[in-house]
Amino acid sequence: MTLPICIPSEPVKSRKIPPRIPQASYRHASPSGPWPWADLIEDMAVGSSDLRSSSPKNAEDLEENTWTKYPTIPYKNWTYRQIQRSGIGKTLAINHDQPGCNVYQIDIRENGQFSEPAVHSVTEKTKYEFWDFVLKPRTITLRTLFVENMTGSVLQMLGARFSIEPFFFSSALNWIPCRYQEDIHPNFGDHITVILTFPRTIPNTFTASPTTPASGFQGSMISRSGTVTIDTQAPLSLSSSDRLIIIDLLAVHMVRRPDSSTIISYHPSPEWHGTNARYFHSRVRYAGQSVYWKKIFERSDDPTCMLICMLWYALYAWDESLENLYMHICSLEERVLRNNDIHLTRELHIIRASLLHYASMLDDFKKAVVFVRSTRNPAMLNHPNLENSIQLLERECDNLLSEIERLEMSRKMQDMRLDNVINLAFNSVNFEDSRDMQRLTEAALRDSAVMKQISYLTMVFLPATFVATAFGMNIREISPDTVGTLAHYMAAAVPLTAITIWLIMAFHNKIHHEEQEITFWSRLKWPIFTLQRILKLRHKRRDHFMV
Repeated sequence: MTLPICIPSEPVKSRKIPPRIPQASYRHASPSGPWPWADLIEDMAVGSSDLRSSSPKNAEDLEENTWTKYPTIPYKNWTYRQIQRSGIGKTLAINHDQPGCNVYQIDIRENGQFSEPAVHSVTEKTKYEFWDFVLKPRTITLRTLFVENMTGSVLQMLGARFSIEPFFFSSALNWIPCRYQEDIHPNFGDHITVILTFPRTIPNTFTASPTTPASGFQGSMISRSGTVTIDTQAPLSLSSSDRLIIIDLLAVHMVRRPDSSTIISYHPSPEWHGTNARYFHSRVRYAGQSVYWKKIFERSDDPTCMLICMLWYALYAWDESLENLYMHICSLEERVLRNNDIHLTRELHIIRASLLHYASMLDDFKKAVVFVRSTRNPAMLNHPNLENSIQLLERECDNLLSEIERLEMSRKMQDMRLDNVINLAFNSVNFEDSRDMQRLTEAALRDSAVMKQISYLTMVFLPATFVATAFGMNIREISPDTVGTLAHYMAAAVPLTAITIWLIMAFHNKIHHEEQEITFWSRLKWPIFTLQRILKLRHKRRDHFMV
């Protein structure tokens, strides 16, 4: 059936934002790992019964139901436990209520022309019809299948028909970036897998966190509002343009053969808000109508050129994301200059953490292009158009690498500008703090001047107060009718004054004690410590004069 060019529609308003992508377990991404989806701390002893249970009963069963046994046939090290842990088991679970899987198809003929597109709706009722379509012989150069809402039946049929390592499906289901080549046969073909994550912008029509009254900005991480951690796996909100930067997935498996090659593109479920199969299918078709790429498909017989064309989609998404992020950083810079708001530093730090995460993603993108460039097609070793195809492939890969280098320079520039904005925010706040400290210091000086005047006034009345106190004492020398004497007064006042001075000096441990933390009883020994210190100083002076 003929399909129009699909333009992505605006997402429907929803309170459920795109979820955070899972943390990648890179050790489970490559078939070179001998223990698929098995951690070292687990008991992975596989009994002979596990292997026998995955084998067909007879040759007739193997011929009729081969795809229903995938992936345990022929990958016997993928036992039930590994299949469940990898997420393949969840996909294989039959659910009659779930919507069918849509597989969009594009074929390229020998002359480089694109055939009419088609779509296959695979349900429980039509899955055997799709199996017949997959087995049907073909006379085309390349067939590209874009899989949306992948079901267990489609996974098994594609895996069994094209002998795909289960690592491709497990890595795609768990968003694990990887790239590898396997099943290499000279003059026959190979399998290559390229899975990478990349940022992509979408309109922010989801419910965001409320505006903070104190700062006036929306939280950057609407999916993690109220937390103290920065989650770079979650969507990043750009409040200035009302957009989200989400993490998208490009998962492609290519089977290269001399007669007819196949590309399988996996697309996550709609809850991730990633690129759907229909839109990506229309984008690739639109590239086939381009004069530039049309000439490439006509001149080159290497189907890897289609993979290069698909990688350009990730580069477009990268460029748009960094462009929107740059505009958002400029907006934050303007707000820092106007408001001097310290609360903006939280959003600035979140963006900087995202830029650091984007650096590793961009490096994975570069490695993927280098991998495609260096991985020759073994099916074309004796092809007469080999040199021309290699030159075209290297040229297009170099173009991609040049654009990736430009993206990396843009990312570094934004990171440095963001660092400048953060320093500007802190310097502005420090300047305000310095002005506040200046005002406090001036107020303290005014207070000290008043206290000095009060002290002068007190000193004027101090002699008179002393005389009045002395003449008011009830001692015999002043009042003959009393019993107390001046000696009694001195006997009580002098010891109490001495005890007060002793206690005050005891609590000044930094002056009279070398140790910072001492007990209360040790502090009371300060006269002894002071005497010892004086004696030590005398001995040092004596030794100095003797020398």
